[in-house]
Amino acid sequence: MSFQQGLSGLNGAAKSLDVIGNNVANASTVGFKQSQTQFADMYANSMNRSGNSPVGIGVAVADVSQQFTQGNISSSNNPLDIAINGDGFFQMASSPTNLSPMYGRNGQFQLDKNGYIVNPSMNGAYLMGWAAGTSGGDPVPLQIDTSAIAATPTTSISTKVNLDSRLSKPTTTPFNAADPTTYNNSTGVTIYDSLGNPYSVQTYYVKHDPDTTVTPPTTSWDVYAKVGNNTLVTTSGGTTPLSLGTLKFDSTGALISGGTMSIDLTATGANSNVAAGGGNFASAISLSYTGSTQTGSAFVNLAQSQNGMPPGTLSSFSIDKDGTIVGSYSNQQTKNLGNVVLVNFANPNGLQPLGNNLYSASSAAGSPLVGKPTTGTFGTLQARAVEDSNVDLTAELVNMIVAQRVYQANSQTIKVQDTVLQTLVSLR
Repeated sequence: MSFQQGLSGLNGAAKSLDVIGNNVANASTVGFKQSQTQFADMYANSMNRSGNSPVGIGVAVADVSQQFTQGNISSSNNPLDIAINGDGFFQMASSPTNLSPMYGRNGQFQLDKNGYIVNPSMNGAYLMGWAAGTSGGDPVPLQIDTSAIAATPTTSISTKVNLDSRLSKPTTTPFNAADPTTYNNSTGVTIYDSLGNPYSVQTYYVKHDPDTTVTPPTTSWDVYAKVGNNTLVTTSGGTTPLSLGTLKFDSTGALISGGTMSIDLTATGANSNVAAGGGNFASAISLSYTGSTQTGSAFVNLAQSQNGMPPGTLSSFSIDKDGTIVGSYSNQQTKNLGNVVLVNFANPNGLQPLGNNLYSASSAAGSPLVGKPTTGTFGTLQARAVEDSNVDLTAELVNMIVAQRVYQANSQTIKVQDTVLQTLVSLR
């Protein structure tokens, strides 16, 4: 008599229960991928090698295969939590110096004391990617640069206004920034020196009578400026207001000349005393009025911008769906701080589990393919979210009942075999 079939069935059912138990235990583990026990029947070869015996000798566990199906995505409050929606794995390293790659789907990340993005649930595994300013090559541990952005001095101002053609020229002359009867309108903008000190620039518009000596007549507006409390003057130490230039419009309201001016606040300029915050302006600031108009409607400042900025400190950062880590600074600027990469394999089932939701590559998995999220076959990233375990508890409980019944049935075959054997032994 043979007990082989029953024993193999018991072993297979026990292995299946082990796998089911592990799935159930990890039902709440972020990024966990459930396993499935796969079986194969067994037959003994005949002695003369003419074929297999028609009666099998039991069952064997052919493989315990992980199922890399997509898990549900749940929101979180951690800006560094990342969920992968689609194919791919995060690449990890055990330390900034030991870059032997490991792979996983658990996207619960934090910053360590040195600014590296790590997964503490993985014993401090370091997230790999491309450093800021690069878009390829070998991934490196991602480290957030928390240094401030330096100030940028203003070198250009762009202003677009509509001047009211119905206005008359001021009744009081000469121009005086403190006397509103000496000008028609004004606009303001803030500029910055080399140290990021802000200065308020107020520009004033003074209308002339139409020039009727030309046909059709044209209209001109002089432009003056005040920086902080200082009206720009013609000579250093002087008191005569400096006209930055003249805007001239034709009878259709189009700007025909004077669209480019400049404000010289350099150390050698007549108004060098304006930069009193310790910084400087290395060159004259260009002032463009391109697109300005003169029409029979109220004065309006249509657009205004300047290219300087104060220094900025990192206030927050976020991760885009393509893996770009975007830093936001206190001066309203943004900066690329790095790029998270994904790695894919031709056969993910060939990966070797290492524990802590990590895997190592193997020849069965194929060569790792590194790429940018959202491109090719790679999935997209979702920040402030994690991928839940893909374990279906309901299905696992049903599988557990089936495995239990299989175990009981195989134990019954052994019991029957034992009864038959005992009967034979009792024969006389």
